[in-house]
Amino acid sequence: MMGSAGQVRGQQLEQLRRRMAAIPARGADPAGRVPVSGAPRREALPVPPALAGLLPEGGLAKGSVVAYTGASSLLSGLLAAVTGAGGHAAAVGLPRLGLLAAAEMGAQLGRLAVVADPGPDRLEVASVLLDGLDLVVLGLDGASVPPSRARVLSARARSRSSTLVVTGGSWSGPSLRIDTKVTGYDGLGRGCGRLRTVRLDVAVRGRSLPPRHGSLATFPRNGRVEWEHAPVETLRPAHPEPARPTGTAAESLRAPADPTARHAAS
Repeated sequence: MMGSAGQVRGQQLEQLRRRMAAIPARGADPAGRVPVSGAPRREALPVPPALAGLLPEGGLAKGSVVAYTGASSLLSGLLAAVTGAGGHAAAVGLPRLGLLAAAEMGAQLGRLAVVADPGPDRLEVASVLLDGLDLVVLGLDGASVPPSRARVLSARARSRSSTLVVTGGSWSGPSLRIDTKVTGYDGLGRGCGRLRTVRLDVAVRGRSLPPRHGSLATFPRNGRVEWEHAPVETLRPAHPEPARPTGTAAESLRAPADPTARHAAS
């Protein structure tokens, strides 16, 4: 006999909790810390090296909540950096996330859990996953999370030393905000070709951090896709301006300064 939807959901969450409990302790994981120098910093999860210089901890601070907006390609890069270094991660409520792109960036898919449809309470699913994973990327599907629930989930991440990245909605009081915008690309011809390079403008803001800005781009190298600082001049703009006529074409479109001058000359 089938149970109610609520009972089924409860069983699924309980199964998820058991799976989180079975994940090995994260203390000895290669993803447990990012080597840093200089002043002491909180432990952080690894990120693509080109992004590290924009982040106050040199990575995603463990136990923090990050609000992310913009291109999903950098989200794939974050998941790839953590799982590629031996950590465990999850993507929740992001059915369009490119797993192939993440794999090309070095993600270990065996360490990545994907919950494309988390059901009616995605926050509860994320809360369970924070118990056992290093990084949880949560798509909010346009929702505005009540401050009371945001505080509960933030406390959960902090107590478990896990990092929560939220995107696609509104979240009050994150530790860090990362905003990205696609500004250029390369590889596509007129209606054909494969997109090889994408450039992003990245802005980072924190509670006590002056805004930081940079440009990153993906580049194919040795069968992988890597993030690097972007050389702006090599990439096409994402929304190119219409070509302006030059030479004789421009002259034919240029009106004379004085319409009567032509007749006076004759």
